[in-house]
Amino acid sequence: MHGPIMTTTQQVTQITLVKQVLSGDTVIVWGQPRNGPPAEKTISLSNILAPKLGRRPSPKGEETKDEPYAWEAREFLRKKLVGQEVMVKYDKGNERNNRVYGVIYLGKDPNTSENLMNTLVAEGYAIVRNTKAPEAKHLVELEDAAKSAQKGKHAPNAHEHVRNPKKIDNPRQFFEKFERKPIKAVIEHVRDGSTVRATLLPDFYNISLMISGIRCPAVKIDADGNINPAEDQPYALEARYFVESRLLQRDVEIILESVANNNFVGSIVHPKGNIAEILLKEGLAKCVDWSMASVYGGPEKLRAAERYAKEHKIRLWKDWNPSTPNSMMAMKEKEFTGMVTEIVNADALMVELPDGTSKKIFLASVRPPPRLPEDKQTEDRIKKNFRPLYDIPWMFEAREFLRKNLIGKKVHVKVDYIMPPANNLGEKICCTVETQTGINVAEAMVSKGFATVVRYRADDDQRSSRYDDLLAAELKAQKSMKGIHAKKSVPAHRIQEVVGDVAKAKQFLPYLTRALKTEALVEFVASGSRLRLFVPRETCVITFLLAGISCPRGSRPNPSGGAATEPELYADEALTFTKKRVLQREVKIDVETMDKAGNFIGWLWIDGANLSVMLVEAGLAKVWQTSDHSTYTRALTEAEEKAKKLKLKLWKDYTEEKSEEDKAAEEDKIKERKENFVDVLVVEVTPELHFYAQRVDQGETLTDLTEKMRAEINENPPLPGSYTPKKGELCAAKFVDDLWYRARIEKITDRDAVVMYVDYGNRADEYRDEAVAELKYLTGNGEVTLRLNEEYRVSNLAHVTLRTLDGEDIGRTLVAEGRVFFNKRKEIRFKELMEDYKAAETEARRSHKNMWEYGDVTEDDAKEFGLSR
Repeated sequence: MHGPIMTTTQQVTQITLVKQVLSGDTVIVWGQPRNGPPAEKTISLSNILAPKLGRRPSPKGEETKDEPYAWEAREFLRKKLVGQEVMVKYDKGNERNNRVYGVIYLGKDPNTSENLMNTLVAEGYAIVRNTKAPEAKHLVELEDAAKSAQKGKHAPNAHEHVRNPKKIDNPRQFFEKFERKPIKAVIEHVRDGSTVRATLLPDFYNISLMISGIRCPAVKIDADGNINPAEDQPYALEARYFVESRLLQRDVEIILESVANNNFVGSIVHPKGNIAEILLKEGLAKCVDWSMASVYGGPEKLRAAERYAKEHKIRLWKDWNPSTPNSMMAMKEKEFTGMVTEIVNADALMVELPDGTSKKIFLASVRPPPRLPEDKQTEDRIKKNFRPLYDIPWMFEAREFLRKNLIGKKVHVKVDYIMPPANNLGEKICCTVETQTGINVAEAMVSKGFATVVRYRADDDQRSSRYDDLLAAELKAQKSMKGIHAKKSVPAHRIQEVVGDVAKAKQFLPYLTRALKTEALVEFVASGSRLRLFVPRETCVITFLLAGISCPRGSRPNPSGGAATEPELYADEALTFTKKRVLQREVKIDVETMDKAGNFIGWLWIDGANLSVMLVEAGLAKVWQTSDHSTYTRALTEAEEKAKKLKLKLWKDYTEEKSEEDKAAEEDKIKERKENFVDVLVVEVTPELHFYAQRVDQGETLTDLTEKMRAEINENPPLPGSYTPKKGELCAAKFVDDLWYRARIEKITDRDAVVMYVDYGNRADEYRDEAVAELKYLTGNGEVTLRLNEEYRVSNLAHVTLRTLDGEDIGRTLVAEGRVFFNKRKEIRFKELMEDYKAAETEARRSHKNMWEYGDVTEDDAKEFGLSR
């Protein structure tokens, strides 16, 4: 723009830029700029009058309609002048109401430029207002010619050329009808850099439009529509002028992308570029997340434009500094690949790295389902037994979505930012996680309605590298009302916690034992053999102990508040082994029984493999003594034998025991059988034909000890309740003969204690057994001195020869009477003894004594019936 080029006493001519056309005879031009946006000037064309446009209803006046051809006159002038440089000849003597009058020429040379007054009158878009003015003579001629030609408002059907603006009663319905469809429009007003008013063509809908994806500084406008620069935000007027000079009254296309509080949100498409992108690059706007997801053409260019302004510190970003911590910028391994081993929460995962270490990561820029507000009574109840996984709506579904799609799968991780420690929590490594097929895990979560997207300040760069994809996914979930956006059908999980509740456990036991290989989900692993399971069929959570094995126990808290107990050897390895294979996996279980604490005991399979067997085979558990009655005894035994041979873990120091054959082979080298008889009294015989004996030469010592103990007890009798028995302790206990003997406590029940009388080898409930009556008779019921010789030992159990003082072999006598079989030994030193025993057994068979009464009982015997000969 230039200053005055012609000056007279009556008229001033300037070249200026047309900002806006108000009507067929009035325009607004830019004045001479100084600091900031240029001043404006309203000019009405002298001596002519164009049809008036209708007015919208306002506090200052009622609504009026257009005069015929008012819109056409305005459009004719708009298309010719807006954005063009024109020459204006001002009539200095004709100014009123902040409006000046003059003549506008399209061009810079008054001799060759187009006089717009003449053109408007000649086209029938204006009439001559002052026909008597000297300069109006030519205008009158042009008007007469237009009338003769019936042009414009002089046409017989001029009354039909009246614009009929339409109202939008329901913005939401209107948006759904025209969503993402380009609509021709004219920008009528710029409120601020990111908010405009437009006329949609051809139906003349008037709308207010917020440009999606950006927000410019606000312009303060008072009730009278005047701008108050003192209250404007920094760069507000500059942004407004930037848009006005490029878009005001330009032909554009508008794409509606959403509706917010009955205001339309969309993009403005212009052949010369995207105004939102240009505003961002010039530092006159900032990206806003709430509308970024719906931006036409995607948000990438807008983010890039804002990033450019930040990096170059342009205008709004002049004081900007990156918010990413230095530790993040310098952090190594910003990208890595690992396997998901645990879903900690709906936004947190445990990933095992290639080197075997694990790392806890969080999904960047998402939040798990929020806890719903509750009344105080419900809150008090929840505080006592609140289970987030089951009690927060959609939390279980979110966890399950991640578990089913990620557990045991490899993922690619890109670290986006690290949140420093806060609220007693450690730092959080926030990442974008993708599956091997390229699916963004967080985006998938959000699209299902299982998480929401975190909103940030415009200057906060700590966000997901795929943040805009998350916003778009959330918008889709909101529209389809999925997950947490649903207004109805909110899931509720009525899960019963059976953990530690013996009464409940007893109720569930019959159902669990009847169902073979019940499906379950491993929720937690406490140790190698102790797990917490969710059983969908019974909708309960139980504690489950692996049957058939003894696994090292981990560290346990001290009930007295002291230091925790140390973990047993390989306890941590066993825990890791089990977690890696079954944590959050779907398994099958077979419940056999429960213990007194309400824990269920049974077998567990993962992918068809028995976990008890797997632990034993890895050397991380031993076969439990009661497992010999189980269906899986053979598998457990074979697994343990493998671990022993390989000396794995628990068996690293194992020395293989010699078999009975090997021992016999070694003993076979001994040619002479040794005899070293000692005098004994047989004091107890067991149902297994084992017996306990006391040496005669120690009898007086034992008698003295027993008498002193009884005397002490008689003088100071124990008070009932003064002694609390403990398993394994030595004590004094009354036998059935009402006398006191030394004893060791073997078992404690609610009211009783089972003891072993250490000097006599008997228990109070086993002193009579008809099955061993003969042996008791032959041994004199503990009153006859016998002679005992130890022949050999098996598993520390002495095998002996027992004779009377006159030389009778009691073992041979039992064989000869048909009471027992003789156990054949192959050692050379037992050859003579074995021949004697065999002859006795042969005579018993021939004579059909006792067990041989009906013939040879060994003819159909096999190992499974107990025959071991």
